[in-house]
Amino acid sequence: MIRSGHSGLFQLFHRAILNQHQITCLYKGHHREFSPHILGHTGGREVALVYQFDGGSSRKLPTKGEWRCIYLSEIEDAKIQGGRWHTGSSHRKSQRCVASVYVDVNISVPNQPGRR
Repeated sequence: MIRSGHSGLFQLFHRAILNQHQITCLYKGHHREFSPHILGHTGGREVALVYQFDGGSSRKLPTKGEWRCIYLSEIEDAKIQGGRWHTGSSHRKSQRCVASVYVDVNISVPNQPGRR
């Protein structure tokens, strides 16, 4: 259960991660489509690590997609949508986007408050 104080967007991302749903939104002026993987906080802000597979960006999006760190406070018009779950092909580094993880799509990550 999400504690009070989390934004509606945090709750939407939480549901999307638990159910492996895509999200569409406007972020920094660009329509984006992504699969959220990790949700939590960094520097007191709500943040998510997502795999963007379609839409626009200030820099070119690779054909297969790319990992992105997004601040929920900068998102507009977010919606859950159906469709295939997208993820990167490999992880060579630890993620630095989310300092305090609330929920991770990877269920083998221990002690996730968002899965209790």
